[in-house]
Amino acid sequence: MKIFISLSIILLLWNSQLAFAQSDLAAEEKAVLKTVYALFEGMRAGDSLQVKAVFHPQARLMTTSVSSQNQETSVREESPWDFARAIGQPHDQVYDERLRTSEVRIDGPLATVWTEYTFYLGEQKSHCGVNAFQLIKTAAGWKILLITDTRRREPCPEGR
Repeated sequence: MKIFISLSIILLLWNSQLAFAQSDLAAEEKAVLKTVYALFEGMRAGDSLQVKAVFHPQARLMTTSVSSQNQETSVREESPWDFARAIGQPHDQVYDERLRTSEVRIDGPLATVWTEYTFYLGEQKSHCGVNAFQLIKTAAGWKILLITDTRRREPCPEGR
């Protein structure tokens, strides 16, 4: 009987620790996504300060594309600071990147977010693809360290 009670207590404690761990993970996932969503909110608002605030000082932006002529893959790097500056410049149309899915993975201070998106200039669909984010947890919260994206014209499903 004592063994049964001891095992029951151990299982109860283990299950409660598991529940707390899952709760902590869910909170971290929300915090990671909040950082990613803040980037797109800043883009829509044309707010370069909001865009800059989500990036780590060593952040990088990479775009991959496949040539329609020879099917070769190329990679282009852009400075996140130049990107933020461009977001803050006056422009006629809203930059609206609409996410369709988001998958988050976290291990300690490292998070990865995979998002499918469709990008609109105002109401006009421009392109679509996938964003692969790498974020790190800092004293100031989650910061974007790397974004690598794909871009294509078609087929582009509708965003949210």
